[in-house]
Amino acid sequence: MSSKLFQSVIQQMKDCTDRVIGVFDDSGTVIACNDLSMIGHSVGAGISDIMSMSDISVSNGYTYKVIGSRVKLDNVVFVEGTDAVSANLAGVLAVSLNTMKDFYDEKYDKTNFIKNVMLENILPGDIYAKSKELHFVSDVPRVVILVRLIDTTEIFVYDIIQSLFPEKTKDFVINVGENDIALIKEVKSNIEIRDLEKLSRSIIDTLNSEFYTRSVIGIGSIVTSLRDISRSFKEAQVAIEVGKVFDVERNIMSYSNLGIGRLIYYLPTTLCELFLSEVFKKGSIDSLDHETLFTIQKFFENNLNVSETSRKLFVHRNTLVYRLEKIRRLTGLDLKEFEDAIVFKVALMVRKYLISNPSKY
Repeated sequence: MSSKLFQSVIQQMKDCTDRVIGVFDDSGTVIACNDLSMIGHSVGAGISDIMSMSDISVSNGYTYKVIGSRVKLDNVVFVEGTDAVSANLAGVLAVSLNTMKDFYDEKYDKTNFIKNVMLENILPGDIYAKSKELHFVSDVPRVVILVRLIDTTEIFVYDIIQSLFPEKTKDFVINVGENDIALIKEVKSNIEIRDLEKLSRSIIDTLNSEFYTRSVIGIGSIVTSLRDISRSFKEAQVAIEVGKVFDVERNIMSYSNLGIGRLIYYLPTTLCELFLSEVFKKGSIDSLDHETLFTIQKFFENNLNVSETSRKLFVHRNTLVYRLEKIRRLTGLDLKEFEDAIVFKVALMVRKYLISNPSKY
């Protein structure tokens, strides 16, 4: 599309100069020119030398000027002649074409389009019309993998992740904020969550081992509709937030595997506080000391098995039974009973959630 854009501008400038002007791509092939016979032909040797320069260069009777920056050198303007007029004309033409190309890319670029879809900056009714205009495949399985940086770093992580997923027509890497980078990845219909978690592990390991940058990842649900990408993105955000509260030891969280933590996250704060007040009518959970709470945690981890828990805690079985009885007296809940244990487990998670949001508790 850039060739048509460039040709349109150069054709309009045909009457403004009697010199041959045009543009060639990074392979040296002329893609636009006011001399139509030159389109499709190679400009000859020395292409790599010209592409490596960002300033004006002169060779073989022509003046050249790269369009773009040192980061991305795709095209070069050429003007017949080697005098000052040629240099000025090449400079003006390069600026004009680069500005127009940037505007065109912003309006029609697929990455920009899918970013607007993900952030809900485009009306639902316009999504499919725009996708057809861009020849964008709409209804294929995709998932949002959100990478959140823990450490501040001078490393441009966006480029690193982009290099890991170079298929730009299927995978899109998007800067969301200062510390968040979203990967919108096209996947197979039969892919499983553990495969996505394995993929996420490779991202974390690359950032950590090669660039000493720590990160956490949230994985949204797999969606087949383009408009649902925004939902997958929100779910990836929720996965990170829920993991930060309920599973701080993990650095990869999948929305579909959040369990009861996801339910608690969506509960209104007032309802959480009401639940705690009803559960601990007899005594506040704050009356339990650190040792008691640690005992409860280990008791849950060992599936309410008294013998196994006492062995892991290196205490006598009767000591553990005494501690559990103390908890029953303080809270009215007998953790040896399955239903009471479930209520207590949920209550601990609710309390942890409220504490993680000081403004709400």
